[in-house]
Amino acid sequence: MRLVDPDGRQLGIKPLPEALHIAREADLDLVEVAPMANPPVCKILDYGKWKYEAAQRDKESRRKATNVQIKEMKYRPKIGGGDFDTKTRKVSHFLDQGHKVKITIMFRGREMAHPELGKRILDQIAEQLAPGAKVEAAPKLDGRNMVMVLAPDKRSRAAKSSGGDPQQQVQQTQAQEQQPQES
Repeated sequence: MRLVDPDGRQLGIKPLPEALHIAREADLDLVEVAPMANPPVCKILDYGKWKYEAAQRDKESRRKATNVQIKEMKYRPKIGGGDFDTKTRKVSHFLDQGHKVKITIMFRGREMAHPELGKRILDQIAEQLAPGAKVEAAPKLDGRNMVMVLAPDKRSRAAKSSGGDPQQQVQQTQAQEQQPQES
């Protein structure tokens, strides 16, 4: 087997008894790190410490991963202004957290004859949340419900986290692009 010492230097190809003897002298463990290699690679290290550090790396990578969920907000065609504003603020909150939001307009009875009312509400929501959200799935009628999916707009979130108004930053970027380059 190919033997690697705790510092990462290769000690060459050694038989198993000799590798175990070297590991015991250093009061460390002999760990097979690449069993499929030819010859297999073993490393002399403190196995408990290595296992702990691997667990910490896994924990850190899980912490950095974003967990996107689909939240749902339900509206009605005859929704009042206050309720509309409250629900739309909550949708904005979900989008700021990085979640996708499924917006459902529920129709009952004769309301089914006027799907344009639901479309108007969905358009109003999309317009109100436009700087921080983009329409991922356009409004469509699904039985007695009209559904639209909004996703957070990554560019506006990045602009918001760097500070300043995203529209101002876009205007500044466009102005810089239009200026002649000096050589």
